[in-house]
Amino acid sequence: MISLDARYHSYLHTDKCFVIDGQCERVIGYGFTCDTKTIDGYYVLTENCKLFYNLQEQFLYKEDRKVNPIGDGTALEKR
Repeated sequence: MISLDARYHSYLHTDKCFVIDGQCERVIGYGFTCDTKTIDGYYVLTENCKLFYNLQEQFLYKEDRKVNPIGDGTALEKR
């Protein structure tokens, strides 16, 4: 089993980052994925995306995170 803490913990509290599409992305979390019965991979959560890997540590795909900044007027409507 892959030790995610050994591999990614140092990214959480330092200036280390992933470089994705030329941008420095700070890691904010990581964890395992499963198919409801067995662990089938893991993810790394950055400021703007979620990266998915299989248990052979091969990159699978990336999901962009949709962040709604506070104060942009879309979260609350005037009453």
